[in-house]
Amino acid sequence: MSKLTYTRVGNYFIPNLTVPEQSGKPIGKYGRMRHEYLKKHQPLYYNDLVMEGKLYEHLSAVDEAANERMDTLMPQYARAAGATEELKAADQMQWVGLMNNARVQVEEIILSELIYE
Repeated sequence: MSKLTYTRVGNYFIPNLTVPEQSGKPIGKYGRMRHEYLKKHQPLYYNDLVMEGKLYEHLSAVDEAANERMDTLMPQYARAAGATEELKAADQMQWVGLMNNARVQVEEIILSELIYE
């Protein structure tokens, strides 16, 4: 364990704390949503992640898992809704509606299982 150093400010000693460098990979939509959720509804867990320097790693993992889940479930829900290539050629508006409905259903699953857990 490294030794803590302090800086004197007036009559107080403030510890010199630093957060480790984060990788340059940007966090996507679901990682940002998880960040906001933790900040507002799980402040103790959020602070623990920040102090341990693991917040970015956690958000990146959640974002990656959510995107993988979206890629896996979306074709299944689209197929179950009947959004086929034949329908796309015949009636594009109905196909778009079915795809949007499938996307909303899959996103609701992702939000309940990964973001708001």
